[in-house]
This record gives sequence, structure tokens and C-alpha cells, in this order.
Amino acid sequence: MFAGALRGLQRLDSAHLRLRLDGAAEVESTARDLTSRETSCCSFFTFTFGRTGEDLMLDVQVPSAHAAVLDGLAARTMT
Repeated sequence: MFAGALRGLQRLDSAHLRLRLDGAAEVESTARDLTSRETSCCSFFTFTFGRTGEDLMLDVQVPSAHAAVLDGLAARTMT
């Protein structure tokens, strides 16, 4: 999903990542499904969706103790 839909990535702090995604309905559906599955296995994630213009914004937050996991997610989105 990230390879085709990612429009930007911003690291707000060590425990907070903001992804700017293509705002198409199918991208949102896929992102919501992915975050739902991720939450069921790793409950320390907090995912928040929003919109800015035509873009879908996805905020990903973790407790500070899990910042390394967020580092890994950020790295994967950029490959």
C-alpha cells in the first residue's frame, strides 16, 4: 500500500509519525483494514485518521518505550 499511496512522511517526535496518503476511497479502506489488523496484534499502536484537502492523513503513535518499532515502520514506508 505504501509504495503506491504514500505522498509524504513527517516524524513529529520519536513516538509520533504522520503519513500523508493518497485520499482515494480504496486507499482509505486498505489503510483502515491494515491498522485494524495491526492493533489486534500490537495494542501499543494508536492510529488516527484525518483529511487535509484530498489527502488522507494517518497519525501513528506509540509509547516512548516502543519508538524503535516506529523507526522500523518509517523505514519500511520509504522503501
